Amino acid sequence: MRIHVVDHPLVAHKLTTLRDERTDSPTFRRLADELVTLLAYEATRDVRTELVDIATPVAPTTGVRLSHPRPLVVPIIRAGLGMLDGMVRLLPPAEVGFLGMIRDEATLAASTYANRMPEDLSGRQVYVLDPMLATGGTLVAAVKELIRRGADDVTAICLLAAPEGVERLEAELAGAPVTVVTGALDERLNEQGFIVPGLGDAGDRMYGTVG
Repeated sequence: MRIHVVDHPLVAHKLTTLRDERTDSPTFRRLADELVTLLAYEATRDVRTELVDIATPVAPTTGVRLSHPRPLVVPIIRAGLGMLDGMVRLLPPAEVGFLGMIRDEATLAASTYANRMPEDLSGRQVYVLDPMLATGGTLVAAVKELIRRGADDVTAICLLAAPEGVERLEAELAGAPVTVVTGALDERLNEQGFIVPGLGDAGDRMYGTVG
């Protein structure tokens, strides 16, 4: 597994405002959207392409285009939905799948309640959108499901990550074709499984508290 922390002043600037408890939900959603596009730029450096011959208004030339099968973008519902627009804006030809997962607040274990993806992902590059890599349980479960369906190149894009989550991915996905791209690697998790200093609950910050 490979982890890439994007070191860029604009990433740090937007993360600072996202972390601020005074930032309201509309601003949080907008900044998360902008930040995802910056992270996606780094995450797609190895997107698969093929050569194509074209004619410009001046002369023939050879360029590149995304190869088939198209990449698949999979936001983890619900907070991952807030990252989708920023990702497909950069990668519009990509197809989109959905994975609904929930974490038990007592055990911190993740379980799947919704799944809308192709059954066969053989040869597909998959980009998973999950704002917080905290305990790592949700992302481990998601990646295992993608690999079970045949994905051979999975990139997770996270706004923030905790060392404990990274360690869990390295332990449970050893040898798997997985890359994690994140805006920052924070200090630790607290007793409730939240990233410290973090930014709180990403879903609640984006959409408010429901239920």
